[in-house]
Amino acid sequence: MIDIDRLIEKLEEVRGDMLSLEQEYQQRLSEIHPDYKASAVNLLHYLALRKYDLREIQSDLSALGLSSVGHSERYTMRNISNILRLLYLVKGEDPGKLKTQEGMYMGRPESRLRLEENTARLFGPEKNGHTRIMVTLPTDAADDKQFIRDLLSEEVEIFRINTSHDSPEVWERMIGNIREAEREKGQRGMIYMDLAGPKIRTGNLPPRKTKKGKIKDGQILLRIGDELIITREERIGCDAEIDEYDRVTTPAIISTTLPEVFDYVEEGERIWFDDGKIGGIIETVTPEQWHVRITQAHPEGSKLRGDKGINLPDSDLQLPPLTEYDLETLPFIAKHADLVGYSFVQRAEDVLGLQEKLEELGRPDMGIVLKIETKHAFDELPNLIFEAMKSPAIGIMVARGDLAVELGWTRIAEVQEEIAWLCEAAHIPLIWATQILENQAKTGLATRAEITDAAAAVNAECAMLNKGPYITKAVKTLRSIDRRMHAHFEKKMGSLRPLHVATHYFKHHKP
Repeated sequence: MIDIDRLIEKLEEVRGDMLSLEQEYQQRLSEIHPDYKASAVNLLHYLALRKYDLREIQSDLSALGLSSVGHSERYTMRNISNILRLLYLVKGEDPGKLKTQEGMYMGRPESRLRLEENTARLFGPEKNGHTRIMVTLPTDAADDKQFIRDLLSEEVEIFRINTSHDSPEVWERMIGNIREAEREKGQRGMIYMDLAGPKIRTGNLPPRKTKKGKIKDGQILLRIGDELIITREERIGCDAEIDEYDRVTTPAIISTTLPEVFDYVEEGERIWFDDGKIGGIIETVTPEQWHVRITQAHPEGSKLRGDKGINLPDSDLQLPPLTEYDLETLPFIAKHADLVGYSFVQRAEDVLGLQEKLEELGRPDMGIVLKIETKHAFDELPNLIFEAMKSPAIGIMVARGDLAVELGWTRIAEVQEEIAWLCEAAHIPLIWATQILENQAKTGLATRAEITDAAAAVNAECAMLNKGPYITKAVKTLRSIDRRMHAHFEKKMGSLRPLHVATHYFKHHKP
């Protein structure tokens, strides 16, 4: 026997909390851009909802033929109120005040329209189907006009230029080719440019000569249990020195491209190299060196090269999010691009800093995409969204590569879903990025696993493909998957356990 009173009591508790928090956060909500105010209220309601464990009542609601609340991210208050009204009617009671408040909050059709409007504000009007496709341009795109034409012909709507690579002269030629192809084909191509951000990388290693006399990049061979010294001083690294008994006399040494991180790292914290291929624990910290014990590597050893990414998931890296290089490239981006990607954003004040710079450059209208690449950014995501909502066009990118290294590969599927739910609740577009159809882009053949991954990716408003010699083939595959999957379903229902990201927000960010 289903206890209707218990269901009503629980949902009234949740609804009361949502209304109370809406009043408490009025000051913050008043600072939101007019186009996002209703969405900000809904996000706050959704965060309040996700403080609760509602899995038990979900099954009872489904048994009664009512909404189980598991797919109401976009219209949280309206859905809770509708369920309560129906429960009161089942019980034979007048819903009372619920009748008068029903129209105060957007329902499912309005919320869907709001998401579409916000997506069009960021990416331009929808032309080719449910999911926009973004492609990262290789250096060759600066001189290969046909390559750009081919991508436009395959319905690519957004072109990504990564300012971590190439130069303003190369970027300008890429953009010129895009604009020329647009005029020829009568199609619009949005230009998205990433700020490089404070990406931490390994320093230089001396080149090495192969047995055949070829010169290749230097490398350090690391095995589980080895010691690696990372120096603050900029220097050429070296492999470990081995004595005649195959014992290490001097550990391998390498520097880092961001010596500022030495101020924020503590003993016992984890460190990862090269997208998580090599891992270790920082056992000793001095002002000039870290001594790292390798805990993860290939059984026969892994090769670490220069200019490979370093992740420090346990460290509170209070680095300036806009580097000197970013500040130098931002005027170019503001002049030429439609969207700017904010790499390694961490805090709400980081978002405010970019908004102020764009205002100074005369581009307060510019679309801002927050790239969620670190554990701290994920924990702070609701706060980042509320701050970004002061701008007229915003989106979120799930940078799955760095984020997976930071959080652990086993958590990335769960975390990317949580990010998607928050974006749905805020009615802002989500960009699903990193390794989508990567094997096909590089080799021409897609694996079964990445086809399944691509089918999930097209649930987002935009999917980003990286460069590769077979990128046009990968674009065709993704567009085909998009059309097929969109015909079957919109998005899936989730079960409502409490979300850490929701409780974290209310614990650390008071009205």
